[in-house]
Amino acid sequence: MAKPEPILVKSSAFKEGGDVPLKHTCDGDNVNPLLEVRNAPAGTKSLVLIMDDPDATRGGTWYHWLVWNIDPKTQYIDEDTIPYGAVQGTGSGGRVRYEGPCPPRGNPAHHYRFSVYALDVLLELPAGSDEAALKAAIQGHVLAQGMLVGMYGRK
Repeated sequence: MAKPEPILVKSSAFKEGGDVPLKHTCDGDNVNPLLEVRNAPAGTKSLVLIMDDPDATRGGTWYHWLVWNIDPKTQYIDEDTIPYGAVQGTGSGGRVRYEGPCPPRGNPAHHYRFSVYALDVLLELPAGSDEAALKAAIQGHVLAQGMLVGMYGRK
């Protein structure tokens, strides 16, 4: 069986490797950007979105947004929303919502990864679960994935 095409993840707010606009950061309105998601393979039962910062300075990746059980027909995640029926988890900051880029002042710009995973199951994971539980739940169920990376630094 051929490996499926990667999921396309893009945004009208910023290009791959470009700067995340202030509006979508802790220094702005702290709302998620519009995301476009395409190419979920046949057999996809749900999508998962994980936004993280691998450059975090607190000893590991910082998780900004966890969303699962997104309908596989979803092509757009609108600004400042989660898709109908989707479930949110608890990020590293202890909140169950989007938390925009917010690196320490004076750090070089951090990378912010918006990763989307196509799964062959709907997850039976309670709202508010953390990234460890989410990653354990998707293990062995990923059909395809894609990523959009944005940059943000604070003066």
